Amino acid sequence: MFGKLIVEAKSIRKRDPAAKSLLEVFLCYPGFHALICYRINHFLWKHGFRLFARFLSNAARAVTGVDIHPAARIGINLFIDHATGVVIGETAEIGRNVTIYHGVTLGGTSLHKGKRHPTIGNNVVIGAGAKILGPLTVGNNARIGSNAVVLKNVAPNSTVVGVPAKATAKKSTGSFMAYATDEKDEDPLVKEIRELKKRLDALENKN
Repeated sequence: MFGKLIVEAKSIRKRDPAAKSLLEVFLCYPGFHALICYRINHFLWKHGFRLFARFLSNAARAVTGVDIHPAARIGINLFIDHATGVVIGETAEIGRNVTIYHGVTLGGTSLHKGKRHPTIGNNVVIGAGAKILGPLTVGNNARIGSNAVVLKNVAPNSTVVGVPAKATAKKSTGSFMAYATDEKDEDPLVKEIRELKKRLDALENKN
């Protein structure tokens, strides 16, 4: 387990220029601390110590600001940057090399006991404040813009922004991009409003 944590600490340092050493990651990154606690709690959950796992996960949330249900399934190299306010629900699944920023929710929209939280593919970046709700799938290499509300499946290699989230014209290259979007990305809703304004202006000019 310690060897896996070293690998994950190295991946965090690679994605965060503020990290100057592995020791700094181990000592100063609450998202990494939350991940360590999750690995322990998930082990306990799988081996039948479920109440104890839930108790420890609640204690970890109080310390790190990250709420990860011990039953969630999380792949290698998850990076929870800044950590505060992140919620990962019971049936959520997260692939490899995923980056999640503060304020993100992987939430459920059903009262049923089956699958009700999102499945996140590999190499996904989820921007700050994004909400991904329900048993939907986010494909590999996708980018979720900050404060987006995702209610439908997200195709692989796509970038989605807005409320509700819609795909931009830009395709993801699969390379890491902080906060999932850049200045070239445009909210499709804003684009539609601008087009409507142009049409309205044209009609007014005719009169």
